[in-house]
Amino acid sequence: MRIAIENGHLFDTEKLDFTGEATLIIEDGVIAGIGEKAASADLRIDAKGQYVMPGLIDAHIHLRLATMDFRKLAAWSEVEFGLHMARLARETLERGFTSVRDIGGEVEGIIRAISSGLLDGPRITRAGRMISQTGGHGDAEGGARPVPDCACQMRHTAFGIVADGADAVRKAARHNLRDGSDFLKIHVSGGVATPSDPLECTQYTAEEITAAVTEARNRHTYVAAHAYTPDAIKLAVANGVHSIEHGNLIDKEAAEAVAKAGAVMVPTLATYEAMFEFGAALKLPARNREKNKAVYDAGLASLEIAREAGVTLGFGTDLIGETQNRQNREFAIRAEVEPARDILRAVYHVNPVLCRLEGKAGTLAPGAFGDVVIARRNPCEDIRHLADAAVFSHIIKDGKPVTRPGA
Repeated sequence: MRIAIENGHLFDTEKLDFTGEATLIIEDGVIAGIGEKAASADLRIDAKGQYVMPGLIDAHIHLRLATMDFRKLAAWSEVEFGLHMARLARETLERGFTSVRDIGGEVEGIIRAISSGLLDGPRITRAGRMISQTGGHGDAEGGARPVPDCACQMRHTAFGIVADGADAVRKAARHNLRDGSDFLKIHVSGGVATPSDPLECTQYTAEEITAAVTEARNRHTYVAAHAYTPDAIKLAVANGVHSIEHGNLIDKEAAEAVAKAGAVMVPTLATYEAMFEFGAALKLPARNREKNKAVYDAGLASLEIAREAGVTLGFGTDLIGETQNRQNREFAIRAEVEPARDILRAVYHVNPVLCRLEGKAGTLAPGAFGDVVIARRNPCEDIRHLADAAVFSHIIKDGKPVTRPGA
């Protein structure tokens, strides 16, 4: 299929600005070229007065976290998970996100369904099961557990692997990589979505982190770490972690350590706002809501601290289940402290590298994926235009227009 998008203002991802009107050609699922006029096309889209951009990229999602009601999450069958995850994947694409980084949970079936054409959804780069210590943020099983017979024993769910000690972490890392993980995810501090691990606790030792990092590097990939506190952040980057997820409680010293290490931080502020506003109604436990308030209150300040230290920032959302429809809201939140072009740099420069899709996603260059969103308003003038997916007149992934209800 050959698509000609005519008369639109094309986004130059190197200059982070729109060029003059031109025609963008997509053929057989990839960008074929940019010109003044298309001699032939199976589909012509007149984008006069509109703004043509690469598909959006979210570097922190969780399709497995398909509801904020954790009791349901623990009881669902795999069929129920599949149905809910399929809906979330389709709706993600309908919001303009054509590529995502799923950063914890088993998503092999959804990836296969999208790749085969059975399901419409974004391109997914995955961490697979999160790796966590006993009692850590990824230790999601409730109730009493039998005391292990030895340190080598490991437990797992569809969300994560509980592994203690460098050898167990190494085994878990190798298992994930064997199963097709594009990178690894570990937890080095407490979190909001689990009730028993305090936010301020530091999880994993230098030896355990190094074991995961070594295995990732041996596969020419990297480790991402869930981390809120300064101590956890510094421990992670000192031992080779490349991507700090969240970072809400970061301080100047930790931010400087991230910048010096050449690591990346991926803020995810939309999820804390959503849990603050809707958590009680969606049956998020009270203890989780209490912890959420601490990181919610610190969110914007963490961006300012990181920016002042020169930290490279990605763009993520981390929304859970019913709140994933607020994915575009991240643009408006970030706009409170960041210029539009810095946010677009996170989406189109930093995120493709984190997704291991550089040169293919986040660009309108020839040979890139035929992923395009056409906005009715200019996001460089006000990035908040992207906070509502209704701004998009067209969404195209792999050279195929996305059908949206009411669009």
